[in-house]
Amino acid sequence: MPRRNEPADRMCVVTRNVRPVAELLRFVADPSGQVVLDLRHRLPGRGVWVSARADYVRQAARKNLFARTLKGSVRAASDLDKQVDAQIRQALLGSLSLARKAGGLVAGFDSVDAAIAAGRVRGLIHAAGAGEDGVAKLRSAFRRLNGDGENVPVLRQLSEPELSLALGRPHVIHAALLAGRAGRLALDLINQLERFQDEPLHAGHSLLTLEADQAAEHRNT
Repeated sequence: MPRRNEPADRMCVVTRNVRPVAELLRFVADPSGQVVLDLRHRLPGRGVWVSARADYVRQAARKNLFARTLKGSVRAASDLDKQVDAQIRQALLGSLSLARKAGGLVAGFDSVDAAIAAGRVRGLIHAAGAGEDGVAKLRSAFRRLNGDGENVPVLRQLSEPELSLALGRPHVIHAALLAGRAGRLALDLINQLERFQDEPLHAGHSLLTLEADQAAEHRNT
């Protein structure tokens, strides 16, 4: 979200297109001159805005666009895109932990199934190695209640150990974000991670809608 009095739109340094800040990433130079991601738009100094995709971050680093814009001795790491991916993932895991503590997330197959039946689910989360049987059952449960026209974000990019550590319980395979403010930040970060990926539909390990998830499953059979 933009800070107070901050413009709602900015120009991407790579594409030169003006886009909403929600679709961009802000970078600044730290005191040593290293380019760092300002995920929350809170760091001081002049910012460089890049469309929130890994390939654009790589282009900005390769073409030295950060130094050109910031007019100084600025260095961008060759693996800046990987650093950004890791930072978004870490922020997402932290937001999932906060959502659980605030009652905005449930974990475990039975709890997720019950939340779907109660009409409370706004996002489904499955560990990257989750069995297709459990994933399909929860998808079917959601469809029975909401019909084919209703989409819900489905995250399949985090590992079981990552989810278990974030949620403070062992062997987390299935979880769900619930309606309300507690899960809103996590949903925003899920969408941001999905936008950032080079291949968001690759191998069923990223954010999908229910329809895209089913289409990918059919393609792989």
